Amino acid sequence: MPKASHPKGLYLLFVTEMWERFNYYGMRAILILFMTKALLFSKVFAANLYGSYTGLIYLTPLLGGYIADRYWGNRRSIITGGIVMAVGEIILFISASLFHVYPQLSLLLFFCGLGAMIAGNGFFKPNISSLVGQLYPDGDRRKDTAYTIFYMGINTGGALGPIICGLAGDTGDPADFKWAFLAGGISMVISVLVQVVFHRRYVTGPDGQVLGLTPERVPAKMLHPVVIVGGLLLITALMIGLLYLDAEVVSYLSYLLLAAVILIAIIIFRDPSLTRMEKQRIKVIFIISFFVIFFWAAFEQAGASLTFFADEQTDRHLGWSIPVWSLQALSVALCYILYRLCRKTGKQLAAAADQLLRRTLYVLLSGLFLGIVAGNAYLLTQHKTELQLHEIPPSLFLSLGSIYIVLFAPFFAWLWPRLGRHEPSAPVKMALGLLLLAFGYLWIAFGVKSATPGVKVSIIWITGMYALHSFGELCLSPIGLSLVNKLSPLKFSSLLMAVWFLATAAANKFAGVLSTLYPEHGRTIVFGGYMIRNAYDFFLLFVVMAGAAVVMLLLMSKWLASMMVARQ
Repeated sequence: MPKASHPKGLYLLFVTEMWERFNYYGMRAILILFMTKALLFSKVFAANLYGSYTGLIYLTPLLGGYIADRYWGNRRSIITGGIVMAVGEIILFISASLFHVYPQLSLLLFFCGLGAMIAGNGFFKPNISSLVGQLYPDGDRRKDTAYTIFYMGINTGGALGPIICGLAGDTGDPADFKWAFLAGGISMVISVLVQVVFHRRYVTGPDGQVLGLTPERVPAKMLHPVVIVGGLLLITALMIGLLYLDAEVVSYLSYLLLAAVILIAIIIFRDPSLTRMEKQRIKVIFIISFFVIFFWAAFEQAGASLTFFADEQTDRHLGWSIPVWSLQALSVALCYILYRLCRKTGKQLAAAADQLLRRTLYVLLSGLFLGIVAGNAYLLTQHKTELQLHEIPPSLFLSLGSIYIVLFAPFFAWLWPRLGRHEPSAPVKMALGLLLLAFGYLWIAFGVKSATPGVKVSIIWITGMYALHSFGELCLSPIGLSLVNKLSPLKFSSLLMAVWFLATAAANKFAGVLSTLYPEHGRTIVFGGYMIRNAYDFFLLFVVMAGAAVVMLLLMSKWLASMMVARQ
């Protein structure tokens, strides 16, 4: 009989993922603002680069998962990926510290930092998610609940990251963006330290064996420190080159993603061992993944065009003040936590004789301690007793989606089973998610239309929009992931999950392209015969786009449902 309680390893993975998502979402919240206000990129170029960055973020897990499965194991990949991301944040911190003195060096470091973030995420993201399912025996009913708990960890980090990084870096002074990157680096180091200290103790399978260790019969040369460090540097350099190439030279990423999907489809459908039923179900996965692109392309406007809207056209007046002593107390507590984790990590790694990892973590911690000390020294030299917060930083609005999901995920988890035989099919649920997304953009479009010309709109419009978008995400994202898992033949489960990730990557790239259409003063854009002159026209584009996808998916829903249960 399965136990009622969950293994402690789930909560360890919850904490590890929470701090990593704090890092990603916090950095994502201020990224477009840093590019336009500090590096002085145009909005069009910044939006394009943002799409390239987030697209590659969802593409590299395919490479990281492959290397982990065959050579490094989950644990080693998570730790090395986390370290690379922490290094990336430190590089971005240095870039944000130098942009007004050495702009060319700052720009070079900026691309290097983004490349490191992309490479590190590729090793971290897929491996920690796969460990959650391995904690439970096959057929254990607790597994679905476990992923719900894990999803809450993702969104807890997604809520805290933009708030902390926004308050630290999005102050109106471009020189302060560096503190947001530093906060992201600190959170990433905490994530790595927690994994190093507690993984072997708590992340164990039903048989008590430690999960995620190096696969058997891996050649020793593949685990040599020189090979690992060299491989990470090579992959990071490749990501920097791919990012720069797509942003500055030729926009190739969309074609690369399309080619990858076609290649995967050829590999799968040419397999003679697949039955007719399996092929029908695989077709459903490809069709659903196509519609997912429309959802995420509109949803991911949060990091670009919607941030511009919050910054320029939303009334964010507040008038709060934050005592400086509270920030100093927080930094002291943070240093103490890092010190304790560092001591435990040192003992663990000394026992394992892993000197390379030990020294790397010590160097990272030393850099972060210096950054914290420098921040406190800066506050002391300003002779301020409190920091004024006259307006809500626009980056803070990106935390709303995760906050809504944490609050309302239990309701949706309760709702579907309660409907019983009236519960809609998976395609209908996903169409409902797209419909809620369209309603969100219709809501904010109405707010813009009804506002007095020249007057900023109330925050009620953007907060309401994020609520509707989050409800849509709860109808689409977990349902889609579950559908891919259920319909995938075992031998192609990883490849078909790759199709889902590729759809998300394509959507993020498309989101960046669509963000370039965000209207600036006096600029009229024509997109596919549709004229965009103001924010109302821009938001209405997403209403039409998502609405058309809803109609198409609903018309196909019965056909897709029949394919999902097709007989041999």
